[in-house]
Amino acid sequence: MILVRALGLEQYYEWWYDGFIMFQEFLTSYLQKARYELIDQGKTYYGEIRELTGVWAAGKTLKECRKNLLDTLEGWVLLRLRKELPIPNFKIPFKKMLLDRTYAKA
Repeated sequence: MILVRALGLEQYYEWWYDGFIMFQEFLTSYLQKARYELIDQGKTYYGEIRELTGVWAAGKTLKECRKNLLDTLEGWVLLRLRKELPIPNFKIPFKKMLLDRTYAKA
């Protein structure tokens, strides 16, 4: 629901639920491609998704690094949606769906 609010799509929530599931699958598919390594003489975990330029994170533990990477990935997707930039393998046609939806006004 946070993403729905961030994009200003509350009125499309019913429609959004299916899109949200697809969004989660998208995130999961890229997180599975993430590569992690220890840096800073073994004190810090570094993770990145090489297919997505700029999507990387670090943390003191692997769990923290993964959470930070998920946050970074979500922010990266939001930014690209707002700027209408392409997102590799992203299958939710937001603009088309928004244009196709019409609601009667009382």
